[in-house]
Amino acid sequence: MSGGGGQEEQHLPSVSSASGSAAGTAGGRATPEMKRSAVRSLIQRYFYQLQSGCGNAHCTNANCASSGKVAPMTPNEVAARALQLFSQDAQLCEVSTSAASSPQDVDMLSPNDSSSSSSGSSTSTITSASTTTTTSRQSQSTPAAVVVAVSSLDPVQSVPHLDLGAVEPSSGDSEPCTPTLPTVQSLDANSLMALYEQCVTARCYDRICHAIGDVFSSVDRLSKSFIRSAEPAASSSLQELLANPPEALNKEQLRTLEGEHDKDEDSTQQVEEQAETEEVAASASAGAEVETEAEPEEEDEDVPMAQPTEAKAEEDPSESSDTQVDLPGLRRVQRLFFGSRTRAINDSLISSVIQLAEWVQYMRPDWEKVIHCLVICFDLATNTDNTVVDMDYLDRVLPKLCQAAAAMPVQAQARLTRIWAAHCSDQLQALVAAFQQQITVQVLQDEESMRENGSIISATKVLKIVFYANILASELERPSCRVPLEDRTEAAATSASGSATVEDDLFDYSSVLHPHMPKFAEDQLEKALKVSAIDCRKPLVPLEEFYNEALSENIQMHHDYLSYKALESEKGSGHTNYFSFMLYGFILTPATKVDALYYDSRMRMYSERYTSLYSILNNFGQEGPDGTPRPDLKLTVRRDQLINDALIGLEMVAISNPKDLKKQLVVEFVGEQGIDEGGVSKEFFQLIVEEIFNPAFGMFIQQEETNNMWFNATPFENGAQFTLIGIIIGLAIYNNVILAVNFPMVVYRKLMGYCGTFADLNDWSPTLYKSLKSMLDYQGQDMEEVFDQTFKISYSNVFGEMVEHELVPNGKEVLVGQHNKLLFVNLYSDFLLNTNIQQQFNAFRKGFEMVTDESPLKLLFRPEEIEMLVCGSREFDFVELELSTEYEGGYTDETQIIQDFWSIVHAMPNESKRKLLEFTTGSARVPVGGLKCLRLLITRHGPDSDRLPTSHTCFNVLLLPEYSNREKLEERLMKAINYSKGFGML
Repeated sequence: MSGGGGQEEQHLPSVSSASGSAAGTAGGRATPEMKRSAVRSLIQRYFYQLQSGCGNAHCTNANCASSGKVAPMTPNEVAARALQLFSQDAQLCEVSTSAASSPQDVDMLSPNDSSSSSSGSSTSTITSASTTTTTSRQSQSTPAAVVVAVSSLDPVQSVPHLDLGAVEPSSGDSEPCTPTLPTVQSLDANSLMALYEQCVTARCYDRICHAIGDVFSSVDRLSKSFIRSAEPAASSSLQELLANPPEALNKEQLRTLEGEHDKDEDSTQQVEEQAETEEVAASASAGAEVETEAEPEEEDEDVPMAQPTEAKAEEDPSESSDTQVDLPGLRRVQRLFFGSRTRAINDSLISSVIQLAEWVQYMRPDWEKVIHCLVICFDLATNTDNTVVDMDYLDRVLPKLCQAAAAMPVQAQARLTRIWAAHCSDQLQALVAAFQQQITVQVLQDEESMRENGSIISATKVLKIVFYANILASELERPSCRVPLEDRTEAAATSASGSATVEDDLFDYSSVLHPHMPKFAEDQLEKALKVSAIDCRKPLVPLEEFYNEALSENIQMHHDYLSYKALESEKGSGHTNYFSFMLYGFILTPATKVDALYYDSRMRMYSERYTSLYSILNNFGQEGPDGTPRPDLKLTVRRDQLINDALIGLEMVAISNPKDLKKQLVVEFVGEQGIDEGGVSKEFFQLIVEEIFNPAFGMFIQQEETNNMWFNATPFENGAQFTLIGIIIGLAIYNNVILAVNFPMVVYRKLMGYCGTFADLNDWSPTLYKSLKSMLDYQGQDMEEVFDQTFKISYSNVFGEMVEHELVPNGKEVLVGQHNKLLFVNLYSDFLLNTNIQQQFNAFRKGFEMVTDESPLKLLFRPEEIEMLVCGSREFDFVELELSTEYEGGYTDETQIIQDFWSIVHAMPNESKRKLLEFTTGSARVPVGGLKCLRLLITRHGPDSDRLPTSHTCFNVLLLPEYSNREKLEERLMKAINYSKGFGML
């Protein structure tokens, strides 16, 4: 080999190792043209080897047609496989003399069949007289042409790895029967179903497999398929062409196949085309080479979204929910595919869609075309009958589609969301089920590395698209009731300045300076769609169905939290290997999200503790309280002065150093020996909540109709007291304590940054809601006479006195009619839920956010879940508690006293059960996730005696002596739970 060959071997190893005759000069460096020529020559050899073989009847090369091991493929598939073999440096056979005399020059088709290339690259068109799709065992009936466009100087880099392993040659009961077919440029439901009927009649499915393979493997072709407004003429032309045996085609037929229906050429062009057609037909009949016309040059696809025209330059494509997909026709095709017993059709579909999805994942195509393709392919995954074929499609194709959809930019995902919401709302339930099944299967197969599992991650990201599509498809509050952070701060300042008391300004805190969500955690899809789950009152698919139990149970939340903190430390860098399910809270159950909140709180407590210890070491030897900061937040209170001691202590901390509120809370009751490991704090919160929400205290009033607590519009206390109560509620969440608080849901919505609206009145006052709803539903023109309602309203204050208020200036003179009834209802609702308590609620929210501002609370939880977090679950199932209870000291679930214990407990009334729960855990509330999450421990506390049962509420431990009989056990237990106030040392 010459020196040039050596240099060629260094720069092109695949070329030199596969062929010893790499192009090069005798004594100089190989030029780029020589390298390209060598690469092209090798790819052509692979193509010819796959298609026609080497001519050796005893060939053993699995990638050679002469060995009989190469499955029949279309020219597109042969081209893709040739590129793969070139990139893998696969074996090349020595071509025999007879085979070498055949032409070897062919062009390779890219997966998108694009004939255009980027500027500066060259495209070659070479013809071949031998291009059958079958192996060498088949006879070639008619020579045909294949066009392959190499749109890059490096063919290996231009085509990604393609998964074509599922393609089978034909149905099991028919032999390959069809020579090379022309490339199909588009499909529609009618032509595809007609073609299927013809294939059934002929008992040969090569034509339909060829059509499916051509269209479903290409973004360009599939984006032109299943168009809602497709012309019947085009369908009939395609059907006619596919029905006839392939022969030399004139240019008019080629344009029909390629979707070109523009026939406005002048007469001169028509005469020239006719002459060319006659010449091509003559050469084809003589066995000459036929060259198909290249497709017209298309726009560069390396753009994030389709470029709008000048007339629509200001329109955002992601704002549109329109799609051209013929969904009814597509679903007829779906039933055809999955109802067919022909394996070859389904294998062709699966392999083609996988090829398309991988192309989308690795390249940067026109996303508008990709969205059209994804709508088609995802829709095929719905309405399945769980047959073997359907499950095969879900198991193999759905992960690839999810990876392709997850790789789209946010604007493209928003576009897909709007399409699903507008046109596929009836399929959302099926999509949720399909993605949940995919995630669950992957979790069960790979429990240890879920955050590194690409299939789980991509399915979760696409499930978020379905989540927001479900929100958009549901009934939304428009305009959104979300209050911008700046507006809330401005309203709070206005409220404070306009009131007589400004004591709440003692607490130096601003929501603007303390954002509730780090920048990297902001949901970009939510921002693009301008919608939130809180805007949806009645979702089409219940949001609880988006919880994935298997993932939530196996997630190991402490590891996921560390991934979340790693993302936070990288400040949202796009180049990160970390993934956290905390950014996809909709998929996690409330109990799992409580774990995430617990880890976050503990990490912040430890951080504050280490900071305090470091400060103590640095200030060692100094005198004064400033020199010895505590590593915890300690409150020393008297039972008879609980409110005053607690509020004064918290006020001093909030004024001097609000960050100390994020230390671990330690409560000490004066004169009691109890050490707070959690149980003392639980009782402290229980007692202080009972007193604070006592109507006699004057800060909250109890609504008789719903038994809910509401802010007193004319309180006895100043705004600072409401701030301190907000701090107490925040501390309860921060320290994982459940409270006996009965707020209406609108309070939690307002804490999340939303204002109360008319819909919230249904929970606040059902009677008033029904009254106003009847007013809105009334359509009579005599509304003024029937209702006799003006824009002046009246309500009762804390003293039982009636207070009047005008919703508009001179409201007592303005009657409510058909033209202004909606305005009246909105103003009435806004006054009761927002304006009338604005000062009190702003102070309350300030205190709440002083504790929770850095917490992922709003990232993880919806208002309904925050209510559960504060108040506990409403499920009161002691059977779950029995199943989750553990035993020590010789007790087991088969011990007689244990069986008697549970028999007594299950027979108790609910009030006694709550007392037992409070006695053993320190709280009468059920934790989030139910009593199964409580982990009660019952241990033997000596033999039979007259001692009462005791408990360690900090650790949920019940100390139970082994009483001699059931009657004594019941008597001792009931006395213990009915007289269980206070703490002592055993």
